[in-house]
Amino acid sequence: MLFKKKFEEQTVNGVRMGNGTVAFRGVKLNVHCFFIDGVLIDTGAQSLQRFFTPFFQQLDIEKVVITHFHEDHTGCAAYLQEKFQVPIFMNDLMINYCTKKADYPMYRQVFWGRRKPFRAEAIGKTFQSANASWTVINTPGHAIDHLAFLNEATGQLFTGDLYCQEKTKVVLREENILEIIASLKRVLTYDFEEVFCNHAGFLKNGRKALERKLDYLLDLEGNIVKLYREGNTPEEIKDLLFPKKYPIAFFSSGEWDSIHIVNSIIKHHEKVSI
Repeated sequence: MLFKKKFEEQTVNGVRMGNGTVAFRGVKLNVHCFFIDGVLIDTGAQSLQRFFTPFFQQLDIEKVVITHFHEDHTGCAAYLQEKFQVPIFMNDLMINYCTKKADYPMYRQVFWGRRKPFRAEAIGKTFQSANASWTVINTPGHAIDHLAFLNEATGQLFTGDLYCQEKTKVVLREENILEIIASLKRVLTYDFEEVFCNHAGFLKNGRKALERKLDYLLDLEGNIVKLYREGNTPEEIKDLLFPKKYPIAFFSSGEWDSIHIVNSIIKHHEKVSI
């Protein structure tokens, strides 16, 4: 299979950024990792390890912190642990899962590689780097263990996959839109401006970007609930609000799809109305 891969580096306001991209048959996926003040935030994908390795070798990594367990964020964790003997910290909910061999669909293994087992420690509510204190913010929704990290010294927020893009069109089957809304509201209670997203990269006006995403999801929630109460089925709602067909939905056999947005919101409101 002809996969096209590339890697780019840049430094923005003291944050060193590595961005790897994998493209195949109309599906193009990318993932960043970030380094500041001795801390590496996420590790990239195993399928891109040969691209990330030279980037890692330039850094004086003292610790690794993980936003969530997905393989595009933890794929090089085992390599970093074996090569540099650095401690790795993450939400304790998925620590045991990460000590085992990769267990996720084949298309994800094809794109992101097979994550090797690694050992992590529970991160807690705060941590220290050389020159800063950091706040760990629980931000579930995209994944049950999802975290965001706020550098108190710089006011820079690292959001993992909380943002990704302003107008979400497809999500994973297990994502919870109402939890994402709550997580966006939670991070917006903190003092920050710059945001570093693992897929969108650097967001200069990050607070405004997160506010726009929150507004979009709230409007989307209202529209879905209204259409459902008017008697439309989830599939009909999907066709009305998300008429475009996305290659990732076909390639993932439906694990990624717009219907999961609709179902997530309807399921929540059905529980509330009982």
